[in-house]
Amino acid sequence: MQQEKALAILKSGKNAFLTGSAGTGKTYVLNQYIDYLKERKVKVAVTASTGIAATHMNGMTIHSWAGIGVKEFITQGNLRSMSSKKYLKDHLEKVKVLIIDEISMLHKNQINAVDVVLRYFKKNEAPFGGIQIVVCGDFFQLPPIGHQGETSKDKFAFMSEAWVKAKLNICYLTEQYRQSDNDLNLILNEIRTGSISNKSYETLQKASENNLESEKERTKLYTHNYDVDRVNAQHLSQLSGTPKKFKAKTSGNKKLVATLKNSVLAGEELVFKIGAKVMFVKNDKEHRYVNGSLGKVLGFTDKGFPSVKLLNGKTITTEVENWAIMDDNGKTLASYNQVPLRLAWAITVHKCQGMTLDAAEVDLSKTFETGQGYVALSRLKKLENLQLLGLNEMALRVDNLAHKADQRFQELSEDADNEFVLDELELIAKTFLRDIGGLIDKKEITKHKNRVKEKERSKLSTYEVTLIHLKQSVSLKDIAEARGLSVGTIAGHLIKIRKDHPDENLNFYKPKAAVLKKVKAAYDEQPKSAPISLNAIYSKLGGKVSYDDIKLAVAFL
Repeated sequence: MQQEKALAILKSGKNAFLTGSAGTGKTYVLNQYIDYLKERKVKVAVTASTGIAATHMNGMTIHSWAGIGVKEFITQGNLRSMSSKKYLKDHLEKVKVLIIDEISMLHKNQINAVDVVLRYFKKNEAPFGGIQIVVCGDFFQLPPIGHQGETSKDKFAFMSEAWVKAKLNICYLTEQYRQSDNDLNLILNEIRTGSISNKSYETLQKASENNLESEKERTKLYTHNYDVDRVNAQHLSQLSGTPKKFKAKTSGNKKLVATLKNSVLAGEELVFKIGAKVMFVKNDKEHRYVNGSLGKVLGFTDKGFPSVKLLNGKTITTEVENWAIMDDNGKTLASYNQVPLRLAWAITVHKCQGMTLDAAEVDLSKTFETGQGYVALSRLKKLENLQLLGLNEMALRVDNLAHKADQRFQELSEDADNEFVLDELELIAKTFLRDIGGLIDKKEITKHKNRVKEKERSKLSTYEVTLIHLKQSVSLKDIAEARGLSVGTIAGHLIKIRKDHPDENLNFYKPKAAVLKKVKAAYDEQPKSAPISLNAIYSKLGGKVSYDDIKLAVAFL
């Protein structure tokens, strides 16, 4: 199925399963649909089965959103307790569309639990309380974590009662957007069919001889945490500078504290240095970062916590976060307090699901479950950007039940493709929007879009707003007028922006070489331990260089 048809089916309000091999644009189609709903003022819940998957959707885990936590079964007592929590009641009663990404990792008991919760809060016995449910993923990727002795039949979401009753329309995307390399695409498709040819196996083995270009930002992928910890420790030791240690503080019931220690990804003792590659392991309440956000330690704050520059250019000042286990009345039974980071030169295959990597060193010699090899290899665009450090027989295996289900999904998707016509779906979409209270009038949609944009801008810090203008090479005077600030204030912003975003090309604002030289001479005479004094530089230069020019010069020193 093409993306256009799949998106039209989603817009029509039909329950759907969006699937396809890695790189076919599943997340892209979901984001298109999410934007469409938000522009029309429809309450949509964007969730995923894991925190790392939720990062790609700017959402939260389905467990947290639905209030089920780690529970697999929901009792009437659980439901009564949940209904007393205002934050749950508000969003569960108002939601019109629920999206769950990376469905392959959601246990069938948990999707059943979500169904029970929604039927209770919506007071509607239709599947998922009568709202539209859209699940997305690929069952050849990582499976759910199950109990000992559980088979695939006991775990996979498509074996649940909720899945069957929801009568999901299958949208199986077929066009490849990530892999431009025919050899890699062929290997991935052969893994999916469960039969790797000798030629493909040999091609894969030769990837061990690949030498990755030194300037490429490579990630090391391993199947086990102990390998990840070993590699991260090696890289950390190679950095100069003083290491800073952060020890977790715990309190409460000893057994529950032990549970937290095993589940929280921020270790009991963390060690960082300036320049360390790190990953956030918790969603931020202020939405500055999410579980899985990658970055680099720029330095440490006055309080001693790491200051991290994210891959998107934002700089985050970290603080201690709290993980807790609570009873039904909200009383804390156990707590774990630690900086929400871990080292990230190497990460596990579980953590890389949903990422696209420019280059990677991958060790699959200790693969222990189906899907791990497929997930790791499909993160790349080209085989030449892979250095394969090891491979075992399990790495290229897929789950038998997933294979049979996938064949059936393809057939059902073809049926849906033939059954639904784009023009008809468009008419149904308008009816669906009207039924759920969404905006239909084009003028109203445009007005709402503009209001949302303004609201988003108001959430940005004053420096981030200035940066938006600076990127357009607008004069400082024009920026100051547009923002209702002085030129001096904008010039001052540039000092912090250059520090927080050193990779941004802002040379348009760089003063002449002669001014830079004068300011640098005065700047270098200042005590290194004290904050920069613009007054001292101004006096040293005898007032011959303006404060604004001094600020601009300091920004580029």
